[in-house]
Amino acid sequence: MIKNIIFDMGNVLLQYDPGVCLHHFVEQEEDRALIRRELFEGPEWVEGDLGHITDEERFDGVSRRVPERLHGELKACTEQWHMCMRPVAGAKEFCGYAKEQGYRLFVLSNASSSFYQYFQRFAPLDYFDGIVVSCDIHMIKPDVRIYQYLLDKYQLTPEESFFIDDMPENVAGAQKAGICGAVFHGDFEKIRKSLE
Repeated sequence: MIKNIIFDMGNVLLQYDPGVCLHHFVEQEEDRALIRRELFEGPEWVEGDLGHITDEERFDGVSRRVPERLHGELKACTEQWHMCMRPVAGAKEFCGYAKEQGYRLFVLSNASSSFYQYFQRFAPLDYFDGIVVSCDIHMIKPDVRIYQYLLDKYQLTPEESFFIDDMPENVAGAQKAGICGAVFHGDFEKIRKSLE
């Protein structure tokens, strides 16, 4: 019987779309593509999620690969990328429903330390029964160790836990730790039915 629901954060609880800040700060499409590739898809993004570098240090590394004429736009995107983070439609309602049903709620997120600033747009941290952020423990999904860390930290039984993530490889990582789960495609009703 499922007792614990573990949520990914990006595109499950809060929307993650770098295009929002790229279109806000960068005029030319080719420049947007360059900053998207070097910042959001570059090695510094993962290093930040691992807690090895700060958000400020992300800029230092990426700026070496981006023309100086774009450093202003790059800095704005580096510092304000989370302007896109707004609650996913239906997420708050689903969490409220899950709480009413007696489930314990947890968050397991690949994120840098800025998580603690923007996550409040969804709910106070203490709304959840536990939160694990990758930057704090230097592990990221789908490494099986991060799921095991959450299970151990909150003394959860894997068979009683259900993981929701928008990335199939992250759900597969949870399954390796003995946690069942579902890939989220924006349909909380489907998730609710799978818990029944």
